[in-house]
Amino acid sequence: MKAVNKRNLTVLAVIVFLVFLAVEHRLKPEPEAVPAIQQQSAPELKSGTGEGLLAPAFSMQDKDGHSYKVGGTREKAVLLNFWASWCDPCQKEAPALNALALKYNNVLDIYGINVTSQDYKPNAERFVRKYMLAFPILYDLKGEVFDKYKGVVFPTNVLVDKNGVVSEVILGFLSPDELEKKIIALTGS
Repeated sequence: MKAVNKRNLTVLAVIVFLVFLAVEHRLKPEPEAVPAIQQQSAPELKSGTGEGLLAPAFSMQDKDGHSYKVGGTREKAVLLNFWASWCDPCQKEAPALNALALKYNNVLDIYGINVTSQDYKPNAERFVRKYMLAFPILYDLKGEVFDKYKGVVFPTNVLVDKNGVVSEVILGFLSPDELEKKIIALTGS
């Protein structure tokens, strides 16, 4: 009889504890909504490739030795375009990216990042000349930046706002009009 009483008391204690947790959870006030601009500048944001996270930081140089950085606040939003010369959608997208880079140069930086670890650099250099790309081209020789951004397809476009927060990750080709709409939403232009 004593064992049954102990078991009953244990079950009763567990039930009381679970009821306590449920009541506390229901009475706990919901956090107030914070405007997006305040959320983006909050120092407790984590870094990552998902929307609303701080873009993973990196610094790369172009072939002329000019340095380009991503990570933290900046004067303009940035579009990171991960591409390869053999990628048909990348070839279709190149003229539109060029036009957008020129049209929105006051509010947007576009960095073309050739994932050279999955390409052949001389072919990538021919691609740049063929399409007369008017934005910085960076060569990710070991694929480290592509890996940081968890890249899986070409092209991958990552939109990052002026606060350094990932706004959107676009996998694959978008029509020029769709891409421009996303740039307008990102920059407020």
